[in-house]
Amino acid sequence: METIPLTKLKINTTGIIKEINCTSSIKRRLLDLGLVPNTSITPIMKSVSGDPMAYEVRNIILAIRKSDADKIIVVVKNEN
Repeated sequence: METIPLTKLKINTTGIIKEINCTSSIKRRLLDLGLVPNTSITPIMKSVSGDPMAYEVRNIILAIRKSDADKIIVVVKNEN
């Protein structure tokens, strides 16, 4: 299975969070919002400037800055 940064995941393609490599304060906030390992996440919308992007995780939509999303590693879910 391929692992990539969250920012490389294409719109409407689901990935599974493998790890979060942010600073401790940002990591704690992301974990509190439900971005924990083995959770599905799907990019659904890009802002006009491309930063931040909207992601669906646990039936909610979160906006995550590119600088933080670059540090979230996901496994691309195979869609057969």
